[in-house]
Amino acid sequence: MEGIRTRLAEEVYLTYLPARKFKTSVLSAQFLVPLREETASGFALLPPVLRRGTVTCPNMGLLSAKLDRLYGARIESVVRKIGETHCLGFVASMIDDSFTPGGERLLEDVAGLLGELVCDPATERGRFVTNYFESERTNLTDAIRSLINDKRAYADRRLLQEMCAGEPYGVSRLGEQAGVEKLQAGKLYTAYQKLLSTARLELFYSGSASQGRVEQAMRAAFSSLPREKVEPLLPVTRHAAPDAPRTITESLDVTQGKLGMGFTCKSRDWPALLLGNTLFGGSSNSKLFLNVREKLSLCYYASSTFHRSKGLITVSSGIEFENYQKAYDEIMAQLQAVQNGNLEDWELEAARSTLLNAYASMQDSQGRMENFCIGSIATGQNDSLEDLAQQVRETPLERIQEAMGSVALDTVYFLRGKEDAE
Repeated sequence: MEGIRTRLAEEVYLTYLPARKFKTSVLSAQFLVPLREETASGFALLPPVLRRGTVTCPNMGLLSAKLDRLYGARIESVVRKIGETHCLGFVASMIDDSFTPGGERLLEDVAGLLGELVCDPATERGRFVTNYFESERTNLTDAIRSLINDKRAYADRRLLQEMCAGEPYGVSRLGEQAGVEKLQAGKLYTAYQKLLSTARLELFYSGSASQGRVEQAMRAAFSSLPREKVEPLLPVTRHAAPDAPRTITESLDVTQGKLGMGFTCKSRDWPALLLGNTLFGGSSNSKLFLNVREKLSLCYYASSTFHRSKGLITVSSGIEFENYQKAYDEIMAQLQAVQNGNLEDWELEAARSTLLNAYASMQDSQGRMENFCIGSIATGQNDSLEDLAQQVRETPLERIQEAMGSVALDTVYFLRGKEDAE
């Protein structure tokens, strides 16, 4: 089902998605700003600092008590990277009004608390509470440091950083540790005030309440939001491929190598590229999984991801150090097979089924629908789930071959062990 998007104020929009089959309602408030290296750390720190308290509930104990009185409603801080847009704010969930024991109306109270977290945080001497700032800065530093502990995710992130160096897409959603260490409570509060007045605000609701009631509740909750000249989101820049593929090798104390490969896609036929990537490495029926992993046992895992907003495909694999060249060659061979249309009929139908099932199951989760709607808005992609499903059904093999024929190797990232390097 497609959401109804309305304008509530200057660059403040509400996406209303009626849903009566759930026992919960979901509300979210997300500021959308351009993703920049110099602001990433500060913006990543804002939601958890704001979540520490408000004017009427100045600490987490009082906030938790208020949420408990609202039948265990939850409000979580969220920091997302969607394309080249930084999305930061809160997602709230509550019992839908249709299922409260006494027929209580929770929407207005939860929306009001959401608005208070955004517009009226706890402060001292004209800035964020020092203890809250210091505590959350430590947490953010620890979160950034811990990224290296998951070597698969670390290698995937390093591939994008190297491939998109100097571009917003290469910036981490959490920023870098050096940026966090430079943050100050006073300057962060100034950045927060600017954010309130100059950033687009996207609101989302899914539940049984009427559209008019939701709009009224959200207008009241964010009535104090200052609005000045709102900074526009920049269109995602197309990646400029190098003259020849680059190879970056790093050494860490690991027992399993991580081979990442980044590809540029010159085609703009997104449905064909999406299906092509699913055939290549985007499912458990893909060529990478069935051949490189299962048949040849060259990888512990092997998969690919299509980054639609940026027009990239990345491959993630875990290998024995000595299998680097064999795995590299076979991954390239499987891409060539998709480009040449060397497919069994069942492979294409399995790829279609994988995507159609994913779109169908997404409608069974309000959280995933919220993420899909905000993601579509942030990247300027207006296709509904129904549109995407129809495009997948109608895209023939010839279009897939043509689109995948534009895919070319850009960057190779190899994470190896220190002993192997020696």
